[in-house]
Amino acid sequence: MVSVPRDTPEVGKLINGHTSDPSLKVNSDTGKKTSSTFVSGKFSIDEPRPIKVVVIGAGYSGIIAGIRFTQRVQNLDLTIYDANAGIGGTWFANKYPGLACDLPSHCYQLSFENNINWSSFYSPGPEILAYLQGVVDKYKLMKYMKLQHRLVEAKWDGDAGKWRLRMRRPVLSAAGEAAFRQPPPNEAGASNIPKVEFEEFEDSADVLFTGIGNLNRWYWPDIPGLEDFKGKILHSAQWDTGDSSSGWEESVKDWKDKRVGVIGVGSSAIQIVPALQPKVGHLVNYVRGQTWLAVPFLDDMQKGLAKGGEVTNYKYTDEDKEAFKDPEFYKNFRRKMESELNAAQDSVMVGTEMQAAARTIFKEQMLKRLAKKPWIADHIIPEFPVACRRLTPGVGYLEALCEDNVDFVPSLIKRVTPEGIETVDGDRKVLDVIVCATGFDTSYQLDFPIIGKNGVDVRDKYLPHPRTYLSVAVEGFPNWFQTLGPNSAVGAGSLLIILEKQVDYAVEATLKIQRERLKSMDPKKEAVDDFDEYLEAWFPRTVFGQKCRSWYKVGKEEGRVVALWPGSCLHAVEALEKPRWEDYNYELLDKGVKNRFFYLGDGLTKNEKIRGDMATYLDRIDHPPVPSS
Repeated sequence: MVSVPRDTPEVGKLINGHTSDPSLKVNSDTGKKTSSTFVSGKFSIDEPRPIKVVVIGAGYSGIIAGIRFTQRVQNLDLTIYDANAGIGGTWFANKYPGLACDLPSHCYQLSFENNINWSSFYSPGPEILAYLQGVVDKYKLMKYMKLQHRLVEAKWDGDAGKWRLRMRRPVLSAAGEAAFRQPPPNEAGASNIPKVEFEEFEDSADVLFTGIGNLNRWYWPDIPGLEDFKGKILHSAQWDTGDSSSGWEESVKDWKDKRVGVIGVGSSAIQIVPALQPKVGHLVNYVRGQTWLAVPFLDDMQKGLAKGGEVTNYKYTDEDKEAFKDPEFYKNFRRKMESELNAAQDSVMVGTEMQAAARTIFKEQMLKRLAKKPWIADHIIPEFPVACRRLTPGVGYLEALCEDNVDFVPSLIKRVTPEGIETVDGDRKVLDVIVCATGFDTSYQLDFPIIGKNGVDVRDKYLPHPRTYLSVAVEGFPNWFQTLGPNSAVGAGSLLIILEKQVDYAVEATLKIQRERLKSMDPKKEAVDDFDEYLEAWFPRTVFGQKCRSWYKVGKEEGRVVALWPGSCLHAVEALEKPRWEDYNYELLDKGVKNRFFYLGDGLTKNEKIRGDMATYLDRIDHPPVPSS
C-alpha cells in the first residue's frame, strides 16, 4: 500500500479542482477565483446534533413514540408528559362498567409486540391497560415519563427554532388521580373532589409530538336541572371507583336496589348497560338517536374457534394459547384476522353489494336479539346506512334492554329534577344514580393553545374545519407532528397500525431535521390545500358522508367528515410510509448559513475519524433475489 503524505497545501493552491483557501472559490466555467463566505462545517455527516423531543400523551401513541424515538434517534433528549396519574391514556382514564375493546384483541396490539395470552376475543379494559404497562416496562420507558403533568400552552419560538411549553402539575403527588379530575355538576358530588394546588413551569422542545387523540375532552351534557339532582352523578369517562383498586365492580356493590339512569347510546353506553343490568335494581336507558349494532366483528372466526357454537365474545382456551406459541401459526392467525378486518372497507362505500348485505344482516340480527321487546326496534334501528356512525359489536346490549328490570326510553329529556329525569312527553322517573355516557368534544378544539407562526392559535386555524397535511402536520406550525389528529382514524381496519405509521413519519421527520441541520419544517400551504381538496372529493362516495349524527362529523347530522382518513387502512399505510418531503418549507438551523449542503460537514464520517468500522455499508446490503427462470 502506498502512503500518501498529508502536507498542508499553499493557500489558494488548487487541489483536485478545489481551492484550499475557504474565502475563495473557482468558477467552473472560467477557472477564475471569486470570493465566498461559505465555510464547511466541522462535524461529520453522520454526527447527530443534540435534539430534544417532547411527547404529550402516554397512551398507545405516546408509548409507540417512546419506543421508536429512542430506538432510531441518537443524541436524543426525550420527555413524555401525561396528565393522568398512570400510563395508558384512555385505558387508564376510563374505568366504567363493561369497558372493553370493540376490536378483536389480537388486532388491538402493536405489530411488533404480540400478546398470545388475551383472555377473550374482545378484551376488557384492565387487560389492555396491563398489556400497555408490560410494554412500557419491557422497553424501560418510565424514565422518560412525567405523569400528572398537563400542557397549558405550546408556543413556537421562530428565532430559536423551538417550542416553548408551559406545563402544570400538582404541588403534592399525594393528589393521586384526583389532580385533574372534573367535579360533577351537582353540589353533593362536587364536595367529594379534593382541593389541589398546582404549579407551572416551562420546558422547550426542538420537536413537539402530540398523541392525545380526540376522545379525552369529555363534557357534562347540557341538560337543565342537572346541577339540582340529589343523587349520584357519574360520567363514563370519569367513573368514580373511590379508594378501590379492584375496579368498577366494587363501586357498584351497593347498587342492587338502586334505580340507575344511563343517558346515551354510543360506544360507552352500549357497554355500560349490559354490565350494570344484573348489578342494579332497575335501569333506565335514555336514547336520543338510532344506531346499528354490529354483528360481532369476524363472527366466522369466533364460530370457528368455538367449533361452530354460537358465541359473542369467545374465551380463549389453554389449548388455543398453546397453539399460539408456534410463531408461524400465530402469524397466520393474526394475518387472517387483520386481513378480514381490512376487507370490510368495501362495506363503507355507497352502493356496494357489501353495504347492502350489511344492512340486511344487521337488521335481521338486531330484530332477533330484540325478540322479547320488538317495539324497541322501531326506535333504535336506523334509516341511515350501516357504518355512517361508528360501529360497535354491542355484545349483550340489546339482550340487556329486553330484561325485565330495564326500561328503554326513546323520548328526549326535558330536564333533570332533584329526584330523577323528566322527558318531553311528561314521563318522570325517580332515580338514585345518573350515568352520563354522553361522549366527547370531537371538534379538535383543544383545551389549551398551540400557537404557531405569527401568533396563530391552532384552534383558530381549525375553523371552520380542521385543515392538515396528511393528518400528521399543520401548515404554519413547524416541527409539530401528531397522531390521531383530524382525518386520521379509519372506519374499517386496524387503528393501531395507523398510529405506528404516524409515529414512524414523525420519527423520520425528526431524523431529517437532525441530519440536515434544519431549524424548522412545516407543510406548504398548497400541499395542505390539495389534501383538503382530496378530502372533499372522496367522502361523498362513502357512507360516512351520509346524513346521521356522528362524531365523525363533530356530532352533527350533516357536514364535513373530520375524523376519518380518506381511504382504507392499507391506503393510509402506503401514504404515510412514503413521505413527500418536497411538500415542506425548510429553514436552516445554523446562523448565517444559507447553503443547504452545510450538513455534509467536513467530508468525513465518524468512523473514519476514530478508525472504527470502515466498511459499514456491508451491514446494509440489499440482496436481490435470483430469478428462478
